[in-house]
Amino acid sequence: MWFERFVITVTSLHRDFLPSSWDYFSPTIWDFGCLIGSFGLFFTMFALFVRFLPMVAMAEVKTVLPQANPHHGEEHHVEEPHLGENI
Repeated sequence: MWFERFVITVTSLHRDFLPSSWDYFSPTIWDFGCLIGSFGLFFTMFALFVRFLPMVAMAEVKTVLPQANPHHGEEHHVEEPHLGENI
């Protein structure tokens, strides 16, 4: 009885039931195509994301723009007093 179980166990473990484990994997042109296609799809979606959504927060950019200065566009000339005038 023990030998019967031993033979069943050892012979069933000799070769795996999955055909993928019977030999080494060698990629085909379709495997490379799927890999390159997935990279291409990722970088296309990333480029669209960068194009339509800002990479830098708008609050950080707003402070360095000239329009953020509260005195932008106003003419502030300090008039110097003329000689001979009382100040």
